[in-house]
Amino acid sequence: MTIPSPLLIAPSILAADFARLGEEVTAIGKAGADWIHLDVMDGHFVPNISFGPALIKALRSHSSLPFDAHLMIEPCDLFLEAFANAGADHITVHAEAGPHLHRSLQRIRALGVKAGVSLCPATPPEQLSQVLDMVDIILVMTVNPGFGGQKFLTSQIRKIETLRAMIAASGRDIRLAVDGGIDPETAPLAVAAGADVLIAGSAIYGTDDYAAAIHGLREAARTS
Repeated sequence: MTIPSPLLIAPSILAADFARLGEEVTAIGKAGADWIHLDVMDGHFVPNISFGPALIKALRSHSSLPFDAHLMIEPCDLFLEAFANAGADHITVHAEAGPHLHRSLQRIRALGVKAGVSLCPATPPEQLSQVLDMVDIILVMTVNPGFGGQKFLTSQIRKIETLRAMIAASGRDIRLAVDGGIDPETAPLAVAAGADVLIAGSAIYGTDDYAAAIHGLREAARTS
């Protein structure tokens, strides 16, 4: 498959040094990141707690890159405005996190930010068939959400392929992102299946040279 153009790299600050997050966000931008990925976890929808709108607002002045907020929270609708006001440029909610996905996406778009929807590994891609007209970003979880550093689930490759075909059939400009276990070995698999946004945490923030790590992911993807 031809690599989608342009391929975007979105480092997840979940793997960054929380004691100096402002510096970490600035550094990752200088290293060549395209988006800043913000994993928001509530200890309810997923078994971990991370941060909320207040931290995102505090980080906003440290980068002009798009802030990509991935809400692993339930319920999510009550907090959408807070994340938009904090400076999120994209808000992605989980298809599994509420009974009215269409309403959630409608609300995100009304707030003037890009709307995304994420699928857990056990959720079939066909669940998005009725909302593609409202989606700017689809995020495929290639691990079970909640913790960084997990192993990439190759079972999700078929899902990425199916979603790429659904996007093509829709005729819409929808970004297809993958999150979980992304590194130089798995990036080519994800891109070959149709992904055009790679979200990586420890593969970037776990290195001493962020620029080299981002470049390495791009180069690895070219082998797909």
